[in-house]
Amino acid sequence: MSFENLKRNRDQISKLVQAAEAAGGSAPAEKKNYGDDRIWKPTVDKAGNGYAVLRFLPATEGVELPWVRYWDHGFKGPTGQWYIENSLTSIGQADPVGELNSRLWNSGIEADKETARRQKRRLHYVANVLIVSDPGNPSNEGKIMLYKFGKKIFEKIMDAMQPAFADEKPVNPFDMWEGADFKLKIRNVEGYRNYDKSEFTTASALHDGDDSKLEGVYTQLHNLGEFTDPKNYKSYDELKSKLMRVLGEEASVGAPTMKEEVQMNEPATYEVVPPITKEQVADTSEDDDTMSYFAKLANED
Repeated sequence: MSFENLKRNRDQISKLVQAAEAAGGSAPAEKKNYGDDRIWKPTVDKAGNGYAVLRFLPATEGVELPWVRYWDHGFKGPTGQWYIENSLTSIGQADPVGELNSRLWNSGIEADKETARRQKRRLHYVANVLIVSDPGNPSNEGKIMLYKFGKKIFEKIMDAMQPAFADEKPVNPFDMWEGADFKLKIRNVEGYRNYDKSEFTTASALHDGDDSKLEGVYTQLHNLGEFTDPKNYKSYDELKSKLMRVLGEEASVGAPTMKEEVQMNEPATYEVVPPITKEQVADTSEDDDTMSYFAKLANED
C-alpha cells in the first residue's frame, strides 16, 4: 500500500473494533530477541512512576491490522530452570504448556490449579509508535519504534474507538490525520505498575498534517508480519522437550505423550480462567525487563 492509498483508504474504526472482537483471546507472536533496539520501553523513576507521549501508527503494507498480539509463558520449574517461550496457541496450534495446564485445571485438585495459574499464558500486544516525548530517555523522541503493551493499554485504545458516553466522539488512535497522542502515565500502586491515569489527548493531525512528513513516518514503519510468522516459533516437540526438562519429567520410552494424555482426559480448553488476583490488576507489560533477564538465564540451560 502506497502512502497515497493509505491516505485515501484509512482504516475505519468499525473495522478495527470488529477485528478486535472477532479475535477474542487469540494472539499473534513475537520473535524472541532481547537486544532488539526497535522495542521501546518506558522509563520509571525510583518511585516506579513514569511518563511519555506516544502516537500509535497505522498498519504497514500487507498487514491487515495496526497491532499484533501474542501469548507467551514465563515460569520457573521445580528444577530451578526457567521456561520462557512463545505459545503456539498464538498461531492457532496446540501448545504443550496449554495442554498441561488444561489437564491440571480439570484434575479437580486445588494444588494443580495453583500450578496452572503460575504457568498461565501472558497476553502481549505490539504496535508501531512515534515517540513524541520521552523525558526519561529524550534520545528516543522522534523515533518510530515498536511498543509492547498489555491488556490495560489495549482497553484504553478500544475505549477511544468505542466511547461510553454520547458526548464523546470516536477516535481511531492509529490514524495519522484524525488520531490522537497518547499520554502514558505509569504509577506504582501497591507494588505493581498501574496505567489507569493514561489517556488520549484531543484528536489532531500528526505533524500538522504535513503529507511529506507523514509519508516519511509511514516509510519507517516496522513490519509486524514477523510476529505471526510460524518460522519464528519452536515446534511442538521442541517446546515439549524443553517443558519436560524444566519440570524434571523426561518422557519415558513408550509412555503416552502429553498430547495423548490430554486426549484421554476431558477435552482441553487451552485457556485457564483463574480467579482475579492482585497480579492480574497490573498490565502484563510490567514484567518485560524482569522476564527478559530470566529469558537470558533460561537460554543458558
